[in-house]
Amino acid sequence: MNQKYSNPIVPVVLSGGSGTRLWPQSRVTQPKQFVQLIGERSLFDLTVERLREISSEAPIVVTNEAHRFLAAEELRKNDCEAEAIILEASARNTAPAIALAALCALESNPEALLLVAPSDHLIKDSAAFRQSIMNGYETACNDHIVTFGVEPAYAEPGYGYIKTSSQSNKQSFAFSIDEFTEKPSADIAQSYVDSGNYFWNSGIFLMKAKVLLDELKRLSPEIHECCDNAWQDRQMDGLFTRVSKPAFFACPSDSIDYAVMEKTKQAKLVKLLSDWSDLGSWDSVYRASPKDDQGNAKNESDAFFIESNNNYVRADKKLVTILGCDNLVVVDSGDALLISQMSKTQQVKDVVSTLRTNKRDEVNNHARVYRPWGDYEGVDSGSRYQVKRIVVKPGEKLSLQLHHHRAEHWTVVKGTAIVTKGDEEILLGENQSTYIPLGEVHRLENPGKIPLELIEVQSGSYLGEDDIIRLEDKYGRRKDDKPIPQEASVLKMPQNR
Repeated sequence: MNQKYSNPIVPVVLSGGSGTRLWPQSRVTQPKQFVQLIGERSLFDLTVERLREISSEAPIVVTNEAHRFLAAEELRKNDCEAEAIILEASARNTAPAIALAALCALESNPEALLLVAPSDHLIKDSAAFRQSIMNGYETACNDHIVTFGVEPAYAEPGYGYIKTSSQSNKQSFAFSIDEFTEKPSADIAQSYVDSGNYFWNSGIFLMKAKVLLDELKRLSPEIHECCDNAWQDRQMDGLFTRVSKPAFFACPSDSIDYAVMEKTKQAKLVKLLSDWSDLGSWDSVYRASPKDDQGNAKNESDAFFIESNNNYVRADKKLVTILGCDNLVVVDSGDALLISQMSKTQQVKDVVSTLRTNKRDEVNNHARVYRPWGDYEGVDSGSRYQVKRIVVKPGEKLSLQLHHHRAEHWTVVKGTAIVTKGDEEILLGENQSTYIPLGEVHRLENPGKIPLELIEVQSGSYLGEDDIIRLEDKYGRRKDDKPIPQEASVLKMPQNR
């Protein structure tokens, strides 16, 4: 349970990662922190809950502007009201993100400690995690920047490493830090593990907000200045805090390790007592998953393993059978299929790069797209038409909008819809339909207590989601919100509805 501290602990949730090595489950519009990789809850959701068990202070969330509604919905499901949801106008790595959180926290309490945690890590032992934070509390209160190191279980070249000297103070649990190494070769990683002086870099920190900002100003003054200017010129947009785009665009992109930790004399390492994984590749997801007697793992997939060992299967809709194969990863997300040797999963990012070069929208979007009002899924497409299944949550509604290049047919299959068509408003029940002509101002709304489900058939000369002229929107999406670029296809639709 959380407790009161002389220096309040403010949770900071970093949610800017893209998770390209977990494609095809992780996409640009729905990165891995918002995906249910282990169990039925997202990593973001689990992170928020874990931090709330340590402190009752409202968390600060820093996320990409494109993911703001995903973060807000995860907080809502966790019944958590954030101190701020800060939107990065562009990805600038962890140093600027943490700086913005520190500037936010400092306004409420000059003695606040920041407990900074990435939102895409898996930690199952919450009690041991809490104890680890408590072990670092006194050191952080004494103006040190505490990073939490994980005792390596194996040689992992995909992780960063921290070399420590002998423990400087047994009572404070704190190690002095000699050096940081980012993603060494497999051979070097093995030598680190064998030496016993290295920890995995967890990316979790505990420090006073003012200490972090003072060190950032001294060691990386340009980042500090840009972030301070961006924060001072911020604007509120409903639930979200938008920092100045020009100021933030001018900010260098750098990690907190490079910008501060490798240069400061204030850094200390405290051992993370809990389990930990950044779930940075499919082989790490496999290691964190329950397995059968033959070492095979699957999520909730309908999968059978015959004369096969040490495989991982994730399939949302298909029956998958593995016959006479070992050490494979099979991930089927409906619109894309990945088959890889377990030892090659770190190279999935190269697959993503190849797809991006070939302008494949499967890098950006799932067939099923989550929006603040519900979700939609591509069902079928052809020349001049596409079909989608749309679900609108109770009490929610889409933008008031029009299209220049397409008409739409809506048929309700479950629930009740209020449809705005020009100056007309009509009520549709199950098995009823309506037609939205090209250029007609329209809106879809669910006034009921159950989800509204309908089938939409679009027809026209251009069917891209960027053919939306948004006239009014309850979710604060502005007219200058840009859709993610797409190739024209029903199953590859950007998220701007």
